[in-house]
Amino acid sequence: MNPYIPVIVVLIFGVVLGCILSGLAYFIGPKRYLKEKMDPYECGVPKVTGAAEKMSVKFYLTAILFILFDIETVFLYLWARSFDQLGWLGLVEVAVFVMILVVGYIYVVRRGALEWD
Repeated sequence: MNPYIPVIVVLIFGVVLGCILSGLAYFIGPKRYLKEKMDPYECGVPKVTGAAEKMSVKFYLTAILFILFDIETVFLYLWARSFDQLGWLGLVEVAVFVMILVVGYIYVVRRGALEWD
């Protein structure tokens, strides 16, 4: 017996179920499209500016830095989970890792990447 048969069955089931539910939503769903319903809506606040307005590069830079330092936190969590097996060498390695993070953070702060002037 092929070991991939259960995977294929689940995939077929998922595709068929998705098609059935999408079809039901299309035929049963409401058909009245009002201007208020079609307007973009975000976080409970109606749209104030147009979509063509450009965002500041500072926004993207802050978002990228947040993701970068957030992912580093995941590595620290994994290190903490395996602290017993790593011993002193693991402690030295994570100290070097944290020092690299601190140097990177100091560099970012001195360059003014987190200031919104």
